[in-house]
Amino acid sequence: MAITREDVLHVARLARLEIPEEEIGRVQEQLSAILEAVGKVSELDLSDVEPTSHPLDVVNAWAEDEPRPSLPQDEALANAPDPEDGHFRVPAVG
Repeated sequence: MAITREDVLHVARLARLEIPEEEIGRVQEQLSAILEAVGKVSELDLSDVEPTSHPLDVVNAWAEDEPRPSLPQDEALANAPDPEDGHFRVPAVG
């Protein structure tokens, strides 16, 4: 599928990109090459390929959620510029 100049300008507008006039042709060629490469994948028989969310097997991606002692309140507030009643004091938002 060939990308037109108008396609490039449309995609740039959607992505809020400003493409200089002298680069539109190069971007047009690059986007056409990308679509051609993706099109080749659609020619493959992938009916027996299971969908995945990651290209590699992910094992132990998350550590076990085990309770442990937290930072004592006085240490947590040690560098607070203006603590109040055991809490961080922050400026009002509004």
